[in-house]
Amino acid sequence: MTLKNTVIDIAEKARKGSYSLMSLSTGKKNQVLQKIAQLLIEEKKYIQGENRKDIAAGEEKGLSPAMLDRLTLSDSIIESMVSGLAEICSLPDPVGKFDGLVKRPNGLLVGRMSVPLGVIAMIYESRPNVTIDAAALCLKAGNSVILRGGSEAIHSNLALATVLQKALDDQGVDRDCIQVIPVTDREAVNHLLTLEEQIDLVIPRGGEGLIRFVCNNSSIPVLKHYKGVCHIYVDKDGDLEKAIPVILNSKTHRPGVCNALEGLLIHKSIAEKFIPLIADSLGEKGVKMLGCPSSVALSSDIVPAGPDDWGREFLDLTLCVKIVEGFDEAKEYIRKYGSQHTESIITENYTTAQRFINEIDASAVMVNSSTRFNDGGQLGLGAEIGISTTKLHAYGPMGLDELTTKKFVVYGQGQVRV
Repeated sequence: MTLKNTVIDIAEKARKGSYSLMSLSTGKKNQVLQKIAQLLIEEKKYIQGENRKDIAAGEEKGLSPAMLDRLTLSDSIIESMVSGLAEICSLPDPVGKFDGLVKRPNGLLVGRMSVPLGVIAMIYESRPNVTIDAAALCLKAGNSVILRGGSEAIHSNLALATVLQKALDDQGVDRDCIQVIPVTDREAVNHLLTLEEQIDLVIPRGGEGLIRFVCNNSSIPVLKHYKGVCHIYVDKDGDLEKAIPVILNSKTHRPGVCNALEGLLIHKSIAEKFIPLIADSLGEKGVKMLGCPSSVALSSDIVPAGPDDWGREFLDLTLCVKIVEGFDEAKEYIRKYGSQHTESIITENYTTAQRFINEIDASAVMVNSSTRFNDGGQLGLGAEIGISTTKLHAYGPMGLDELTTKKFVVYGQGQVRV
């Protein structure tokens, strides 16, 4: 069978599998998720053994520490996958949920009911834990899913695919509703993106290059998230003691992820006092700071930023620092260089905080908190399938509700239209 025919076969099986999910009860879906969690624990040594093959290959290819971090299935990552599955089990099933019933003048009862999207193709890089997160969320929301991870994680993803298939078989659920494309050939993605009759939505998750490629080549609707250029603005009314740990967490907790801090904006009235403090704290964590001329003058740890550094997604321990005149300049900077991902303000001024919430356009806006909280698990969605920075049909982390759509349901007593 040719690669094209293999991909078509996978997609057709996924479509058929999606029909079987329509009658699957919440209880049965949760039983599958519980079995996946059990198998992750039981098969941990096998999974991590396969993962080490990918890590070794990545080190040989010279992948960055941030990329290797994304690739690693450590004990803590597997534990988080298991806890994420438990949380998804505990969440209400969105399928079948009614958005009210309205009685029309002719006596018809009209409502809207949440239904699965159908078949979702997930194309992603590096993070093999996405294989479990995406499969679990799609299953709970009643969708079939086709998973296509990056070549750098092929051994890890195939090991996790084995776990997923075992769980489905154990619970008597059609194994075709969760499939992993078993090849690394990039041409498989090209074929996948043409199958609009079998696939309802494509969700790319990874670097900007991957996402733009998918958008430019897909005949299927695509949920976009190009990059995460996240900022913190320290206002003149900010609590500076509160600001330092928030900034450190945002930048250094996991610098290679999309909700990590990339730009720090500081009100000019507090810059002379605050910049030496935050520069020392960031320097101790190994952060390289690139700044505007005014910030460079206030700390020897800050070096001049180049014109291409502003608005850049570094994905490592590098940070841009800029002193601004006030809220309005900070807002304009974010509008110019932000990516509609995550923006945060440090302030004790309620009016300024509300202006930030109302006037900053991002999938998550935060007050006095780390940008790292823009995450489905942290925001109560369970595991997320990704973060959308476009507004159709989801904005921000995509959990169960965002993996459904609504159809109209009409109850009548024999009415006819006149």
